[in-house]
Amino acid sequence: MTLEKLQKDMMEAMKAHDKARKESISALYSAAKKVGIDAGCRENIPEEMVDQAILKEVKTIKEQIETCPSERADLLEEFKARLAVFEEYAPHMMSKDEIKAFISEKFADVIASKNKGMIMKSIMPELKGKADGKDINAVVAMLCE
Repeated sequence: MTLEKLQKDMMEAMKAHDKARKESISALYSAAKKVGIDAGCRENIPEEMVDQAILKEVKTIKEQIETCPSERADLLEEFKARLAVFEEYAPHMMSKDEIKAFISEKFADVIASKNKGMIMKSIMPELKGKADGKDINAVVAMLCE
């Protein structure tokens, strides 16, 4: 996802008077801009950084949904609506089957060691931002059995 696409979509939401969507996209834009500024590339923020910022925001909103009190239905609906918008912009994440196939194909020699720490250390840099860490951990645990 590019920062320009986020900005363009935010403007379209403003023109359509869709306040909730505009605020959600604005949060993603701000998060991506902040990551870029912190990394020292204020103008040309790479797509990888934007994707990382989006994934972080998705994770945060999911945590907010999980911890939201049940008597705050209005807040829960707002969080769910925001999550729906965030997921439109989030990069595609690999499924457990895709992760298993990837690991089996590229890291067969490391899997043979049955050393979970060594396996995780080898594959995490390859799958960072492409798959959920919890899913990777579950697949590695299954392969080490």
